Amino acid sequence: MQRAIRTIFPAHCLACGTQVIDDGGLCGPCWRDTPFIVGLVCDKCGTPLPGFGDGHTVLCDDCMTIARPWHRGRAALLYRGQARRLVLALKHADRTDIAAPAARWMVKAARDIVTPTMAAVPIPVHWTRMVRRRYNQAALLANEFAHFAGIDLVSDALIRARFTQLQDGKGRDARFANLAGAIQPHPRRGAALAGRDVLLVDDVMTSGATLAAATRACHAAGARRVSTVTLARVAKDT
Repeated sequence: MQRAIRTIFPAHCLACGTQVIDDGGLCGPCWRDTPFIVGLVCDKCGTPLPGFGDGHTVLCDDCMTIARPWHRGRAALLYRGQARRLVLALKHADRTDIAAPAARWMVKAARDIVTPTMAAVPIPVHWTRMVRRRYNQAALLANEFAHFAGIDLVSDALIRARFTQLQDGKGRDARFANLAGAIQPHPRRGAALAGRDVLLVDDVMTSGATLAAATRACHAAGARRVSTVTLARVAKDT
C-alpha cells in the first residue's frame, strides 16, 4: 500500500521540492547546505563549540554570562541559511509538513538529555496570534517530538497571560523585559507538571528570554526539572 501511495504521490525535498526517496527528507544538496549542529555543544543551549568533549560540562559565552533557569538544552540546527528558511516556512508559510522531519532532527539532537518520564511542553502563543496564524509551530513540533521520542505530551500546561510585542529587533535586555511574567501555568491544567521533568519545545532560541520565562512558569507549576530543545539556535560563528 505504501509503495502504491509513493508511486502516486512521490516524496519531495522539504527545501527545494526535488523528488526524494523518503517522505519528509532533504535531497543531497539541501542536506549538505543545511547547518546541522554536530560535535561538542553548550550543555545549556546546544550551540556548537570548538574542540572535543572530555566528559565535562561545557558552556558557551552567552550561557556563562546569562543565568539560565533551565537544566540542560539542545538545538538541531544553526539559524542561518537553509535552516532559517525552513523555520520561517514552518512558522509563517503554512508549511506544517516540516514539523515531523524537524522533530526527528530535534530528537536526535536531544537524545542525551531526554528521559522516558519527561513531559514535552510547547512554548505557548497568545490567543490573538493563534487566530492570525491558525496554529502554534511549537505545539506542532512538541507533538511530533513526543511521538518520536516516546514521551508524554502536555500541550496545554502553559499559557501566554498577556500579549507581548515581537522580539525581532530588540536587544537582549529588552527581550527579557518583554517576556517578564508573560508565560504562566494554566490555571487548571498547569498542575499536570507537578513533580515531573519537563522538556520545553520551541522553534528558535535567540537570547533565551522566552525559554527562561517558560521555565519559571513550569517551576511555578511544580515541575521538578526543566530542560529545553529547539529546532534552531541563533549563534555566533564558532
